[in-house]
Amino acid sequence: MNVLIMRHGQTAGNLERRYIGRTDEPLSPEGARHVRETGIDPTVRRVYVSPMRRALETAAIKFPNAEQIIVDDLREMDFGDFEGRSAADLEGSDAYRAWLEGDCQGPCPNGESGAGFIERTCRCFDALVRACIARGEKDLVIVAHGGTAMSILSRYATEKRPFYKWYVGNACYYRAVLDEASWVEHPALFDVKYYEVL
Repeated sequence: MNVLIMRHGQTAGNLERRYIGRTDEPLSPEGARHVRETGIDPTVRRVYVSPMRRALETAAIKFPNAEQIIVDDLREMDFGDFEGRSAADLEGSDAYRAWLEGDCQGPCPNGESGAGFIERTCRCFDALVRACIARGEKDLVIVAHGGTAMSILSRYATEKRPFYKWYVGNACYYRAVLDEASWVEHPALFDVKYYEVL
């Protein structure tokens, strides 16, 4: 099976380097233009997409003929009290400092933990893969968030890298392949490659 995991286009919060998880921002005008300019694929028939507006808008531009299937657990991490704020805004926060010192794996105050977010995302991805295998589908296309992609690839890519080394830019994506016959026993993504243009 071929797998494509794309991050949504740029939003105002991305441009300002803010933690944007549950905030339902649209694409910025520049972000929408960049999404269009970096390629469109009218042949994709089905896209699994985060419920957030920025992901839905990106999927509609990139894959204009695809059926969008909204999958709630593909949404970005809930940053709780850090939501909508930048690192500079949070500089004096003891809670933020503690979160960073814990490699962002602990809970954000009134939000998700990094570890819990990765578990949620990977459980969702595994369920999507199994459902696609059961239906005999040969392509799995996902449009979601940077955190979504980093979670999936840090868990399943055969090339082992830490979470943040799987960073993906706005409207960029990874392609990979998986072996349907061995996924349940040995889930793995092979031949992972990064792209900026569709």
